[in-house]
Amino acid sequence: MKPVKIYTTQFCGYCVRAKDLLKRKGVDYEEVDVSGNDEMREQLVEMSGGQRTVPQIFIGDTHVGGYTDLAQLDRDGKLQPLLQG
Repeated sequence: MKPVKIYTTQFCGYCVRAKDLLKRKGVDYEEVDVSGNDEMREQLVEMSGGQRTVPQIFIGDTHVGGYTDLAQLDRDGKLQPLLQG
């Protein structure tokens, strides 16, 4: 299974939802809290193609997007194949 990394902040409802979805699917992930870390937030904007919101989710080298993008992949049956590679 490809590694999953999720960039979050404290007090982010969508971050909680994304982590819950991944947990329900049995997916291990690495969480990176970027709260109060302006340098890391700027790096995240660059890595995500200009996205300034959290969560930002990466599966392997693929930028998935945020929670709604992750949930849509799951609804479309595309999340598991992406995780498997």
